Parts: sequence; structure tokens; C-alpha cells
Amino acid sequence: MRRLIAAALCLSLAACMTAGRRGADAAPAVYDWGLAPAVAGVSRPQPMALEVRASPWFDTSGIDYRLAYADPARLREYAQARWAAPPAQLVQQRLAGRLGLMPAGVGRADCLLRIEIGEFSQVFASPESSRGVLQGRVALFDRSRRLLATLPVDIAMPAATPDARGGVGALGDAVDRLADAISAWEASLADGTASGCFR
Repeated sequence: MRRLIAAALCLSLAACMTAGRRGADAAPAVYDWGLAPAVAGVSRPQPMALEVRASPWFDTSGIDYRLAYADPARLREYAQARWAAPPAQLVQQRLAGRLGLMPAGVGRADCLLRIEIGEFSQVFASPESSRGVLQGRVALFDRSRRLLATLPVDIAMPAATPDARGGVGALGDAVDRLADAISAWEASLADGTASGCFR
């Protein structure tokens, strides 16, 4: 009988300790980029649709990073931080607001701007130094989805801190830099073969 009581007490104590550890685990921090900065004067002669695609390994809620100084081919994920939505959705939302575009499939648009993301991670050059890296390409299509022009994307922005918060901020800065690059690129196309998308 004493052995049974002792065993029961041990099991109860173990259950309490397990429950305590689980309860003490902090909930993951959830990140987006907050409200998109207001951009005055964004207007277009005709609506243009925006579509953002990401490689499958970046199309999750995990915040990814690489240790370029140790194992650059290995993609790692923060355990206690995640995106509020897959990065492609967050990038599309921010760019649509900054560039005056509509998400693809929401309304009628003659031309389509498609962004294909091949790399979207925080890259550490050392344990203390990192940057947000956004790589891929931008493609412009006409109403028949004929490819009109492409723009390669290779943007790296410094992270303020060597952690998930710093990576999120750096990647947000990279998306804003991409918006500026797209605006300049569109201006260069306005008088060429893609002029129909801007008039």
C-alpha cells in the first residue's frame, strides 16, 4: 500500500512539474510591419494588379535566418517568433498600399505586376551583424498575360539588432526599398513597349 501511495505521489508531482514548464513557456512573438506609411499622390490612369509569389520554403509563418559565417546553405527558423501571415501576403499588402495597386483577383485590371521572391531571410555575417535579404524578380504582364518587362531584385538592408525583431525590421526596409525601385522602374517603362499599362 505504501508503495502505491508513493508511486501516486510521484506521478502527481511529475504532472505538476510538466504543467509548470508548459505554462512558463512564452508565447511566440508575432510580427508584421505595422501600418504601411501613407504615400500621398499615388494615382494611376488605369488599375494595375499585384501578385506576390514566394518559394515554398519561404511561404510559411516562420521567420527565417542564415548563418553565413558558419553554414550559409542551412535555412534556420526562429523558435519564439513568427510572421502574422506568410511573407508573400505581407509583402503584397505593403506594396499594394505604397504603389497604389490592387491585389490580383480583387478587381478588373488590364496589366499585372508579379513579384517572385526567391530569398527572404535575415543573413548573419557574424553573430553581431546581420541584414535582411530580399531577392527575386519583378515581371510586368499585359492583359493577355504577355511578358512585357522584368526587373531583377537583390536588396540587402542592415538589421538594427541581431535577433528576430531586427530581422523583421530589416526585411520591412527591404520591401520599402523594393517599392522605390519599382516606382523608378515603372517611370522608365512609361514611354516604351509597356506604355499601355501606364496611360
